[in-house]
Amino acid sequence: MAGRRVLVSGMGGQLGSLVAALLEKQPWVGALEGIDTDPPRRRLHRATFHRIDPADRHRVVDVVTAFNPHVLVHLAVWEPDARASESAAPKLTENAALSILGAAAECKALEHIVVRSGIELYGRGRHSLTRPDESCPVLPTSPYGEMVAGVEEIAADTARRAGVSMTALRLAPVLGKHVPSPLGRMLRLPVVPFSALADPPFAVVLESEAAEAFVQAAGRRVDGPVNVVGPGAITTFQSIMRGRRMPMPLVGPEWAIARRLAHLAGAPVPDHVIEVLHRGRLADGSFCQEALGWSPSTTTSEIIDMLYAWPSIVRVPPKVAWEVAS
Repeated sequence: MAGRRVLVSGMGGQLGSLVAALLEKQPWVGALEGIDTDPPRRRLHRATFHRIDPADRHRVVDVVTAFNPHVLVHLAVWEPDARASESAAPKLTENAALSILGAAAECKALEHIVVRSGIELYGRGRHSLTRPDESCPVLPTSPYGEMVAGVEEIAADTARRAGVSMTALRLAPVLGKHVPSPLGRMLRLPVVPFSALADPPFAVVLESEAAEAFVQAAGRRVDGPVNVVGPGAITTFQSIMRGRRMPMPLVGPEWAIARRLAHLAGAPVPDHVIEVLHRGRLADGSFCQEALGWSPSTTTSEIIDMLYAWPSIVRVPPKVAWEVAS
């Protein structure tokens, strides 16, 4: 394993930057390169970064094939209303998957692919299991679920063509101190809507533990999907009470009004988050320990408490900032 070249797509995002920082510390990682539309959000000491639009396929192919990675960690997945709008996210994700994974298939040194996915791909249809495991069918019922299912399909096709293994990490909603999460933004509003007809449970995973899952998957070369879910569960109303927010019970058409108001407040609520509020979002994460030799330890309730403890952004006027600096 020593001296392996690792390529991280989506290195500019919060999760991608953290994964790259952890990979820099791995003794088996040799050269490390990354691709994204935005620069990394943390200081990296030995990674080389390429700022490339995923639609620029010729440049992507040139960079990827020149690097000729042994391992590709594909994190270039845009959650709707996180780093990109609900309309732009699917196109950005598809362009990145087709260009980066397509280029990786032509790399002779390629040995393994790790791809970001999500438990949203199981869907929350009427007959779907409440806590699906990796053997359950993929039946997405939201645009984001369809997006990650499509990324998995492209990655699986790339792995077959290249004759290599592929790990699909199906993450629960990721929350972190600096993670642009639509679910996290909504829960931090002063007034938080919840379903008056049902208050189903959901689970999340901490950003640092999601990043650790990618590092473990890159090193262990597991072939197949793995659910990555924080222990335990919580409901929206329980979250509201823990955060000392004001609950707003809603039914039927009231949700349309609440979504517009939340958008105006800077917390757009995409369809997969509405699905969490109405149908819950759980998955069986027991296979993670067996597959990766590791599993998340921070409970969903603890992560929600952290969410409310993280300070909000405080904007300092230039004059005040100059006075503080002087």
